[in-house]
This record gives sequence, structure tokens and C-alpha cells, in this order.
Amino acid sequence: MRYLTDRKRAEGKGAAHSGTEHHWYMIVSSVALAFLVPTFLFIFGRALGSGYESALATFESPFPAILAGLVIFVGLQHFHKGARVAIEDYAQGTTRKLLIMATVGLSYVLIAAGIFAIAKIAL
Repeated sequence: MRYLTDRKRAEGKGAAHSGTEHHWYMIVSSVALAFLVPTFLFIFGRALGSGYESALATFESPFPAILAGLVIFVGLQHFHKGARVAIEDYAQGTTRKLLIMATVGLSYVLIAAGIFAIAKIAL
């Protein structure tokens, strides 16, 4: 029999052994998105008002292409982790498993499609 106090059991990662890591990941990705998204919106907004050739020329440059790729990747990973927590909190049983699989699949498909589209424009 182990003699642990309540405080000792609660220290560290918590009952699921991943709460702290998930929390820090969400904070770091939120801060990254707080810098990436306004910069992306500024560049995308300027390209949006121009013609087709000018918009292609904008995203053929390395910085806007890399920035768009980072926004897509970090944003969809942030979505994936947040949606998974919401699903785990509110769904049960097989529905939970199916929703988690659908969310993970959707996020990875969108990441792949976005990165492919940016690579096709940039290269």
C-alpha cells in the first residue's frame, strides 16, 4: 500500500499524465498564432485585392509561402488539439472515438492539401 498525500498525487502531469503538456502546447501555439495570423492577414489581404498574376507572384516569394504554410500547419494542429479536448469532454463511447478520428483525419487532410497548394504555387 502506498502512502501518498493528496498533494503528492496531484503534482506533475495530473490523472491523465498529459494535461500539463497539452496546456503548454496550446499556450505556445496560441502565442505563435497571435504573431503569425496578423502578418498572414496583412500579406493575404494585399494579395486579395490585386489581380490573379499579382497574387501568384506574392505567394511565389519565399516569406509569404513559408508564412502561409506555418499558419496552416500551426492553426490546424491547434484546432486538432482543442477539438479533441472538447470532444473528450462532451462525447462518450463510440461517438467519442469516431469524432476524434474524424477530427484528426480532417485536420491532417487539410494540412496536406494546404501545404500541397502552397508548394504548387511557390515551386
